[in-house]
Amino acid sequence: MNSINKCRICGCPNIKNILEMGKFPLANALIKDKEDPVEVYNQSLSWCPECNLVQLNETIPAEKLFSHYVWLTGTSASTLDYANIFLRNIERRINYLHKGYILEIASNDGSFLIPFYKNSYTVLGVEPATNIAKLAEKRGIPTINKFFDEDTAKFIVERQGKARVIIARNVIPHVENIHSVMKGISSCLEDDGLLVIEFHYAKIFNENLHLDAIYHEHLHYFTIKSIEYLLNKYGLYANDIEESPISGGSLVIYANKRKMESPKIKKYRDTEIRSNVNLYESWVDFGNRVLQFKENFLKILPKEKICAYGASARGLTLINFCSLNKDNIICIADRNPLKQDRIAPVSKIPIVSPEIMTRNNPNYILITAWNFADEIIKYLRKDFNYKGKFIIPFPEIKVI
Repeated sequence: MNSINKCRICGCPNIKNILEMGKFPLANALIKDKEDPVEVYNQSLSWCPECNLVQLNETIPAEKLFSHYVWLTGTSASTLDYANIFLRNIERRINYLHKGYILEIASNDGSFLIPFYKNSYTVLGVEPATNIAKLAEKRGIPTINKFFDEDTAKFIVERQGKARVIIARNVIPHVENIHSVMKGISSCLEDDGLLVIEFHYAKIFNENLHLDAIYHEHLHYFTIKSIEYLLNKYGLYANDIEESPISGGSLVIYANKRKMESPKIKKYRDTEIRSNVNLYESWVDFGNRVLQFKENFLKILPKEKICAYGASARGLTLINFCSLNKDNIICIADRNPLKQDRIAPVSKIPIVSPEIMTRNNPNYILITAWNFADEIIKYLRKDFNYKGKFIIPFPEIKVI
């Protein structure tokens, strides 16, 4: 692990610390046996006075984080529904899509390329996790098993030419070699092509106290101001923006190589100015509220039988930050088969199927995958006849 001493985007050497969370395991480093060794690393945030980027101070090598992965995009019905909406949103923003191809960076199991593929578009995924890339290939999505950077972009252009559309969903905030990735995107995108970036919006992250989004994979926390700084540095310009229904507070930025923007861009910029989200004081306050959350959450947490739902990076971050373990949580349910029969690091809570979880007859289910709360509640009530209560941690702690 390395710690930064300057801004990851602009290189400013005067970054200011805003939050110290303590030591945490890698959120997706699930273990097979409770006696397996677990490495922990410091986790803290800083703010840049030049470009106003909020960023994680610690850097874990990408190969350690992503070469073998357990997150699958296609395990949520809401996400799959959104993939079809995502296709239509792109279709109406670019002409002659059939004349080129769609490239997705960190394409996972191919779920967001499948709607394009089914509509006879040419697609190509780039996915560093070997196990996940193989799953995408089995689904018919051609996938390059590499990390995306300048060299990979050059390889792609030489083999297939420049892309009509480049999709980067929830990946730009995760990459350490951000400048190589952005150079690769710029060189790989057609001159009149479309770049689509989805990211967890730092304004919502701050206002709704999404502390569960702070984990070692997530290096950058972008506002419109800071992501535009990054885009402009590589000759790319935001031309439209919309909210995403995924991840509980994400935005989708549409960008290209022309300076042409919709009124929405100015609206978001103006809203950020009024909210003060790019100011240091706002992030100092955020850090204080994060530390207060733990105390409030543990006061509300019932003493009766509790299970959790959602062994995502965010879910396990919440569990570890609140120092929960087998004394508090019987098990964590997840529909992803790659996570079942594993154990959460540090807390040592077993990860099981939803069916096994409900056999424990919990009085409460803590929905750590709270951004899918409606879908999960409906699923557990209907498919398992669950009669107990739910604890939802964000955007405010509540029991229903």
